[in-house]
Parts: sequence; structure tokens; C-alpha cells
Amino acid sequence: MKNILVIIIMIMSTCTGLQAQELGKCQMTPQMTETWEPEIEVIVPGEKIFDPPSDAMLLFDGTKESLSANWSRETGTEPTWIVRNKVLFSSEGRGNIKTREEFEDIQLHIEWRSPKKIVNDGQNRGNSGIFFQGQYELQILDSYNNKTYINGQAASIYKQHPPLVNACREPHKWQCYDVVFIAPRFKTDGALFSPARITVFQNGILVQNNTQIYGTTEYIGLPKYGPHGAGPIILQDHNCPVEFRNIWIRKL
Repeated sequence: MKNILVIIIMIMSTCTGLQAQELGKCQMTPQMTETWEPEIEVIVPGEKIFDPPSDAMLLFDGTKESLSANWSRETGTEPTWIVRNKVLFSSEGRGNIKTREEFEDIQLHIEWRSPKKIVNDGQNRGNSGIFFQGQYELQILDSYNNKTYINGQAASIYKQHPPLVNACREPHKWQCYDVVFIAPRFKTDGALFSPARITVFQNGILVQNNTQIYGTTEYIGLPKYGPHGAGPIILQDHNCPVEFRNIWIRKL
């Protein structure tokens, strides 16, 4: 399976005449970092979803109060996402939301679902994302019978690692991610000491197994690391309606 290292080689062959250190000067397009094959095997998940443990911090428990207490817009103002029937709705144009608290190593549980009515396809169908420390995206997408580049489908580390399998339920059925995220560490001079790593279960099925994150998950361009400390969880408004519930986190 092609990974980001193979993609870099492909880009270098496209940007003829450039040395590796000059790669950043090449005019890149989104398609340069898309991987389309081999197609990911489809697995049918079970039905049960996990409740929060006693030591979990509830980031969203179905109330407007928990949204206001734990989340803000990226500007720091009050979030404008809608809470209805204990469900959090992302709708077009309301902007990303981020946790008021910042985190490093965590366990995260989040449940989400895409609309019942299928309007678009590819990356415009149930698209959202979870950004760890505000920089490293775990993709949310309706990937049930929906063809797109495999390193951009549900449960991918965006533009870096496709999921091990496609564990998506059909549209408008609740899905869950259970994630262990280990933050990157940096030396005192700002150089990378250890990269971020992530393990993800989707609907109880392992889809990322202690996966090394190569850096920021870019739409255009290659991943990179820069020194930073703790950061927020960001939920993305990608101009697609997506619903969320039962979001909890444990610091590790």
C-alpha cells in the first residue's frame, strides 16, 4: 500500500529537476497527496456502543450547557452549533469548534452519524474531522459505498494513512471512534524527539494500529512538525451536516 513516503517520491518525479530540499518550491495540488488504491476491505461492525467510564471528562453529554462549558469557536467566542434531542449538529457555515481545555496524551470516545439522505458523493458526503492538538486530523466521512481517495476516507489519518479496513455503517446509523492519541515530543531546541502516534477503533474494529503520524495533516502539501505543547480537540465544519453525541475524554 502506498504511504506518504511513496507519495513524496511520486511528487519528486513530477517536480523534475528539484532536489529534496527544494521540494517546497514545487507547485503542489491536492491530487498529489491522494491515494486511490488498493481499495479498503469492507467489514460489517457490531451494534453496541460504549458508555463513559467513571473517570471520563464529558465533553458533550447532550446538553447545551456541556457545549457551552467545554467548547468554543476557534476565535474563542460561543459555539453556534445546534443542540437538539441530545444531539450536536454541525451545519454549513457555523465554523469549527474547539475544546476550551488543551490536551496531550488522551483516550477519546466520540459518536457521529451522517445524514440519511445522500446528496453528494466523495469528500462532500458527511465530511468532518477530529483534529488532535488542533493539527492532526482523524477523518470523518460517510464511506459507506462512497468512493474517494483511500487516505481521505473515514478513519484515515488525513492524506497520510488509510484505515486498515472500512468499518462504516450505512448512512444515518450511529458510528463511534475510540482513540488513543500519543502526542509528539520535541527537544529543547525545537527538533522532533518522537512523532505523534494514534490507535483507532471504529465501531469496535481496529482501523489504525499504533500508527505514526508524519506531521500536520495538510490538504495541499506535505506533513511537517513544528514544536508545540498541549492543544485542543477541534471538530471540523466542512460544509456538510454531521451529528455528534456522547463525547468523552480521559487524560493519559
